Amino acid sequence: MRMTKLFLAAAAAMGVLHAIPAFAQGAQCGNTGAGFEAWVSDFKQTAAASGVSQSVLNRAFANVSYNKPTIAADRGQKSFKLSFDAFMKKRGGAAIISRGRSMKAANQALFASIERRFGVPAGPLIAIWGMETGFGSYMGNQHTLSAVSTLAYDCRRSEYFTDQLYAALQLVSEGYLSPQARGAAHGEIGQTQFLPRNVVRFGADGDGDGRVDMVGSRADALASTANFLKGHGWRAGAGYQPGEPNFAAIQGWNAASVYQQAIAYIGQQIDGGR
Repeated sequence: MRMTKLFLAAAAAMGVLHAIPAFAQGAQCGNTGAGFEAWVSDFKQTAAASGVSQSVLNRAFANVSYNKPTIAADRGQKSFKLSFDAFMKKRGGAAIISRGRSMKAANQALFASIERRFGVPAGPLIAIWGMETGFGSYMGNQHTLSAVSTLAYDCRRSEYFTDQLYAALQLVSEGYLSPQARGAAHGEIGQTQFLPRNVVRFGADGDGDGRVDMVGSRADALASTANFLKGHGWRAGAGYQPGEPNFAAIQGWNAASVYQQAIAYIGQQIDGGR
């Protein structure tokens, strides 16, 4: 996943696909794979009429299929209903804290640079990094465009994921997302698991090479995560525990309250009580 600074600036200002209304959907949604192929055919016509080039659509959808593992994951997010203690145990919270402290110590310059730039300290970034991918050790094995297309077709959150699909097509059109790319079950990309629209909106160059690589560069993934939190109202120097000003930015990361609490707690343990 690579993006130039120019692309990021243009996308933030007036990205062509970002401007396409989220309601520009294809055929009627469905809750099984039976209507998926017809939906794809109609969606491609709608997208082409909205300005997406036929060559991009052909490349992007060449290997797209209804993704049953994505639907299973979307229907089975039971861990978010656990108590805080049970969630922490299931997600390996203690191990994330322990390794997170080591990661902070080993990357002091990087985290200091990110905090100067975005106002976000290391703790919550490391908490997200650890919980999302085990610090980049596992970023998923599902075909990204199939995952996003499946959720755009699925009735549960069709409008939301149709917008994500248009964002993914934007990334394909600019050469920053391979049609063969693989990631998490909902189409998340990289070491901190950004959905395509968030890559377009918040992708940031953290290592100074003029590009954004959410998969191969921890600096870029962490800087982008800090930029996401800043974009959701993070205030430099303010607290981020429940009831404190920056907890609202953490809530923007994930809708599950137990996940939000885990980010805040793990981050605090890593930051030493900040």
